[in-house]
Amino acid sequence: MKKIIFFWILFKFIVISAFSQVLKPISWEVNISNESPKAGDEIILSFEAEIENDWYLYSSDFDPELGPLVTEFNFDLNDSFELIGKIDPVNPKKKYDSLWEGEYTYFKKKGLFEQKVKIIKDDFAIAGSYYYQVCSDIDGKCIPFEDEFSFSSDQKYIEREEEDSNQGSGGIWAILITAFLAGLVALLTPCVYPMIPITVSIFLKQSKNKKQGIVKALIYGLSIIIFFSLLGFLISLIWGFTALNELSTHWLFNLIIFFVFILFALSFFGLFEMTLPSGLVNKIDRQADRRGLAGIFFMAVTLVLVSFSCTFPIVGTALINTLSGGSILEGTVSMFGFSLAFAIPFTGFAIFPAWLNNLPKSGGWMNSVKVVLGFLELAFALKFLSVADLAYHWGILDREVFIALWIAIFGLLAFYLMGKIKLKSDDDNQKISVGRLVLAVAAFAFVINLIPGLWGAPLKSLSGFLPPMSTHNFNLLQKEAGGVACEEPLHNDILEWPHGLVGYFDYSQAVECAKEQGKPIFIDFTGHGCVNCREMEQRVWSNPEVLSGFSENFVLVALYVDDRTELPKDQWYTSEYDSKVKKTIGQQNANFQITQFNNNAQPFYVLVNEDGKLLMEPRAYDLSISGFVDFLEAGLQNHKNGVSLTN
Repeated sequence: MKKIIFFWILFKFIVISAFSQVLKPISWEVNISNESPKAGDEIILSFEAEIENDWYLYSSDFDPELGPLVTEFNFDLNDSFELIGKIDPVNPKKKYDSLWEGEYTYFKKKGLFEQKVKIIKDDFAIAGSYYYQVCSDIDGKCIPFEDEFSFSSDQKYIEREEEDSNQGSGGIWAILITAFLAGLVALLTPCVYPMIPITVSIFLKQSKNKKQGIVKALIYGLSIIIFFSLLGFLISLIWGFTALNELSTHWLFNLIIFFVFILFALSFFGLFEMTLPSGLVNKIDRQADRRGLAGIFFMAVTLVLVSFSCTFPIVGTALINTLSGGSILEGTVSMFGFSLAFAIPFTGFAIFPAWLNNLPKSGGWMNSVKVVLGFLELAFALKFLSVADLAYHWGILDREVFIALWIAIFGLLAFYLMGKIKLKSDDDNQKISVGRLVLAVAAFAFVINLIPGLWGAPLKSLSGFLPPMSTHNFNLLQKEAGGVACEEPLHNDILEWPHGLVGYFDYSQAVECAKEQGKPIFIDFTGHGCVNCREMEQRVWSNPEVLSGFSENFVLVALYVDDRTELPKDQWYTSEYDSKVKKTIGQQNANFQITQFNNNAQPFYVLVNEDGKLLMEPRAYDLSISGFVDFLEAGLQNHKNGVSLTN
C-alpha cells in the first residue's frame, strides 16, 4: 500500500511539473543590514531579486501613468519604526519605449531596492508587501506578482523561491547567423575583396610546400577569428552592462549613433575616406614581417586594420544591435560569427588556390556595394534619431516624416541601381547587370509598399522600425469596429477596448450577456504594462477579419491582471490558491486565470461557452493573423455544435 501511495505521489509530481504553466521567473531575498537593531538605530531593508535569463523586472522610479507596471512597496506602518525617505532602486537600466511613448527603468538578471528605516522600539515589527511585474524578452509574456515580507525583533523572515534557470538558445543562433551574414557582406567591400588573392599568393610563395601553405592559411584564418572574438568579448565585458545597453535605449547615445551612421554613409558615398592613423597601421605591418606564428597573427591584425573604413560600420552595427542587453556571451558570439565569415575565404582559397580563377574581377561593382551600404546606413540612422526624437518629444520625426524619408532614401537607391544616379567614384559603364536590376526592382517594390503608410496604413511588417501610430497626424484608414453590450460595462470609466470594440471588464457580466445573446465568450487576459498585449492588438486585432469576428460573434471581456483599483470590501475574498486576500481588480483577475486555466502569463486568450467550458485550447502571444482567425472560427463552430473540451 505504501508503494502505491509513493508512486501515486510521484506520478502527480511529474504530471504537475510537466504541464503546469504557472510561471515565476524571479526569486527574492529580503534582508536587513543589522540583524539585531535596537531603538534609535538606522538600518537598510534590502529587496534583492534574482531574475531568470530573458526576463526583466520593471523598476519603481518612473511615471506610473506611462503604462508599464511600476514596482510598488507597501509597508504596514506602526509606532515601532519609521521610514526614512523613499524606496531606492539601485542602478536600474533605462529604456525609451515607442509603444508607451516614454522612458521607463528596469532590471535584468539582478535587481536591488533599498529602504532606510529607523527603529523606534527594541520590540519592533516591520511588515508589508511588494507588487511588481516581470516580462519576457523572447515571447512577450508579462506576469504581475504580489509578495509579502516581515521582520521582527525576535525572528527574521526571508522569502526565497527555488530558482529554475531556463536560458533559450534560439537567440544565440539568430545572433550568430546574422553576424555571419554581415561578415559575408563585409567581404564584398573594396577594402577587403582585393586582399583575398593577394594574401593567398603571399602564403603560397612563403611556403616550402603546399602543406605548409595550408597550415599557415589555417592559422591566419584562426587569428582573424580570435582577434574579432576577443574584441567582442572585451567590449562587452567593459561596457556590456552599461554603455552598450544605453546605445540602444538612451536618447543621448542614440543621437550619437545617428551622427556616426551619417558619417559612415557619407564616407561610403565617397565624400571622404576614413582610415586609422598610418603610424599604427605601419607599426602592426612591421610586426607581420616576423616569422612564425606571431608574424601570421599580425598579418591578420593588419588586414583588420586596413579594412577598417569598410568593415567598421558593419561591425559597429552588429555590436550595437547584439549587445543592447549587455550580454558578454552575445557580444563574443556576434564577433565570432562575423569573423568566421571573414576568415573562410582566405583559408579556403589557400587550400584550393585554383578556385581563385573563378573569383569575379575587382572593379566598379565593389564601389556599388559601398554606395548601397551607404544608403542602408542612412535608413538605419533614422531609427536611432527616432528614439531620441520620441524621448524629448521634439516632433521632428513623426511617423509620416519617417516614412517619407525612407521613401526618398530607397527611391534614390533604386535609381542608383538602375544607373540613373552616379557618384564621382563610379565608373562610366552604362550596362546594368541582372543582379543590379533585381535589386532595383526590390527597392522600387519596397518604396511602393511604403507609400500607403503616409495615409495611415499600419505597415505591420515594419512596426519594429517605424515610430508609433500615435505620432501619425494624418490617418484616413482608421475605422471603429463597434459591437454590442447587454448592459453598461463595469469599470469602463477606467478601462477601454482598442479599435472601438465594445466589451466587458468583469467576467460575471460577460457570462450574463453571453447567456442572453447565446454567444461564446472571448476572454482576454491582459495587462496595462504588457508590451506584447499591445503588439497583438496593433498587428493582429487590427485585421478587418478579426475585428468583424469579434464584434459579430463573441461577447468580449478583457481581464486586466495588473489593475490596482481596489474593489468594495464586500467583494474581497481569500484565494484557495495562495490563501491571500484578493482586494483589487487585478488580483482577482490574476487569481481567476491561475485557478481556472493554470496559467499566469499575458497575453492569454481563452474561448469558453456560457457555462465556462473551454471551446478551444487557449492561445498565447502569436502574430499569425491566419492562426488567430482559425482559432476564433474553430471556437465559434464548436459553440454552434455544442462541443467543448470538457464534454
